[in-house]
Amino acid sequence: MPALGRTKHVASVRPEITAAIMAETGLDEEVLRDLVHGFYGRIRRDPVLGPIFSARIIDWGPHLERMVAFWSSVALMTGRYHGRPVPAHMALPIDGAHFERWLDLFRATARETCTPAGAAHVTLRAERIARSLLLAVSEARAASDPIPALR
Repeated sequence: MPALGRTKHVASVRPEITAAIMAETGLDEEVLRDLVHGFYGRIRRDPVLGPIFSARIIDWGPHLERMVAFWSSVALMTGRYHGRPVPAHMALPIDGAHFERWLDLFRATARETCTPAGAAHVTLRAERIARSLLLAVSEARAASDPIPALR
């Protein structure tokens, strides 16, 4: 089968996958918008994470819309997000403790905003994303460190 045919097939299946996820989890664009806005409201008030974000984000509107698109892609398989999260996190002064705090706030917001199935769905993905980002950031930093001279 030619590549174009495969691409067409995959594109035509995505709405069915999205609909199935929505039916199973109770998630939709409105719930994800509430989740993202509530979560980043907590982030902005958080004494650990708030200063990191406020030093970099001046206009929260576009950032929140980008994060809604991100979670739509991650949670509902919509393909709305087209970005590169790893480079965006490379220069941040963050480590494993920051990712744990991020996850704590995300889990709490998901439990309050989503159905139990929806909260489990997005939380599992958030945990995977946090692990992947931490690993990528750690590896990139290690690769950029000069090799110490042997004595």
